[in-house]
Amino acid sequence: MTRIIAGSAGGTRLDVPATGTRPTSERVRESLFGALATTGMLDGTAVLDLYAGSGALGLEALSRGAASADLVEKAPKSAALARRNAARVEKAAGGTARVHASPTHAFLRGTAARFDLVFLDPPYDLPGTELAEDLRLLAPLLVDDALVIVERATRSGTPDWEAAGLAALREKSFGDTSLYWGEPPQ
Repeated sequence: MTRIIAGSAGGTRLDVPATGTRPTSERVRESLFGALATTGMLDGTAVLDLYAGSGALGLEALSRGAASADLVEKAPKSAALARRNAARVEKAAGGTARVHASPTHAFLRGTAARFDLVFLDPPYDLPGTELAEDLRLLAPLLVDDALVIVERATRSGTPDWEAAGLAALREKSFGDTSLYWGEPPQ
């Protein structure tokens, strides 16, 4: 069972797609959000969750104090589940959750919104060139002190931050899963 770990919607159950996604494990989410709590990046922020699946990352941020979460998921069934999950979390936590049933590139090209915190959890088999394009399209949408966190297979290696005009910040591995943190150049 996937659930919101903490915050005002802590314990809220999240539906997950039966196939086609790889939800972030609770252990990885606990570590990630523990680290984010020390940065102050969750209070009143605008969050973007790309390749959202069930929306667990963006909705966890909303539960912990983010003002808004935009969840982008191209698979219609997963987007429908994310909408149901968003309604549950909004009811318990407040804030605003918007689900966009759209390919990532199309959303990034079409939005004028600016974001403080961005999660990218693409399929593990997404080619590095596509991830680099996501990051390149994302860079102009970031506020100056934004954080970008990419979750991918450890074997896939570090994202190409430099090609996107971003700077690597840190990384942490959890077996086959790694989290890579980046930011706009200072």
